Amino acid sequence: MLPCYTKQLFGIDCPGCGLQRSALFLIKGEFISAFIMYPAIYPMLMLFAFLGIKKLFPFKHSNTITITLMVSTVSFILINYFLKFI
Repeated sequence: MLPCYTKQLFGIDCPGCGLQRSALFLIKGEFISAFIMYPAIYPMLMLFAFLGIKKLFPFKHSNTITITLMVSTVSFILINYFLKFI
């Protein structure tokens, strides 16, 4: 796995720390462990899946759905990041 250079240089986790291990857990089929490792993995997967589907089949309210998924993904990332410091 790739090392986290932010953690090596500054000694603190970056907002993306845990994403690689979470993806590895998903590949192995350990869905609960993936969520525990990086809770933003599922909103991120939903966002990427929707963006892929949107390319094939245009939707009427696709921009609203995309923005909602983006906001939820960023929210999960930031909440998880700040909870690591507690």
